[in-house]
Amino acid sequence: QVQLVESGGGLVQAGGSLRLSCAASGRTFSMYAMGWFRQPPGKEREFVAAISGNGGRTYYADSVTGRFTISRDNAKNTVYLQMNSLKPEDTAIYYCAAEGGSSWYPTQPNKYDYWGRGTQVTVSS
Repeated sequence: QVQLVESGGGLVQAGGSLRLSCAASGRTFSMYAMGWFRQPPGKEREFVAAISGNGGRTYYADSVTGRFTISRDNAKNTVYLQMNSLKPEDTAIYYCAAEGGSSWYPTQPNKYDYWGRGTQVTVSS
């Protein structure tokens, strides 16, 4: 069982930056691939970024490539999402998720085993 708690959301002006954190419980954090997803108002949840257990592989949605960076610190059981050059369309609830299976489908939310409760990010124009 893995518990995930996101933090770092808030209100920021367009062009600004935020860093989200996701703290995980458990002693086997490095065995889990981690993903960030978001759900804009009135829309479905969508993939943002993902990182493999050892941090060697990362994936990004086209809409955030070049602006967002996912990273992890396995010693701290934490995954991060650095968000730069934020746009109003980045406004959403951001969720982190953990995937512990033998096969990894980084962009598919239904393949992730554990989810946090989310943190709100609001970007004003």
